[in-house]
Amino acid sequence: MLTIFYSPHATSVDNEAGRASGHADVPLSTRGQEQAQQLGLDYKTQALDAVFCSDLQRAQTTGKIAFSDRHIPIIPDARLREFDYGQLTQHPRTELALETHLTEPFPDGESIFLAVQRVGYFLREVLTNYDGKTIVVIGHVATKYGLEYWSGHSTLEAIVNMIWEWRDIPIWRYTFDDPLRSD
Repeated sequence: MLTIFYSPHATSVDNEAGRASGHADVPLSTRGQEQAQQLGLDYKTQALDAVFCSDLQRAQTTGKIAFSDRHIPIIPDARLREFDYGQLTQHPRTELALETHLTEPFPDGESIFLAVQRVGYFLREVLTNYDGKTIVVIGHVATKYGLEYWSGHSTLEAIVNMIWEWRDIPIWRYTFDDPLRSD
């Protein structure tokens, strides 16, 4: 069994501007840097074996700031990236209409289903390499949707329509057994 603690990246400059970054590699804001420091304190007493994060700088920087004083590997992985919004990258979040992109890709981008599949490939690999261990994953909405999908029996439509309880940087806990649910 693998235990995963998931947190989204701290606030980026695009978050503050109300833009959907997608694969755009934008930095954390000043507020985001402060949130990442607090996140490290929130995890302080938790025994961890590794931190995995999206390879986009907003997630990597969150991990580096939060876990800089711990001697655990911080491993970037492109499979944990946000949705590829294609032509809608850095548009206002209100223009995304996620529920219409469950299987239909964003123009010149990817669908929610494809993003969830790449999170599944990540999970299958870490289940093999970190069985019996506890890791942190720092990612994006796409990462959260993937973890939700692979951890239970919810449909993508139900996940997209869930109301998430967000605070500065929440921490969710998941456990995974091998094999993962089948599609």
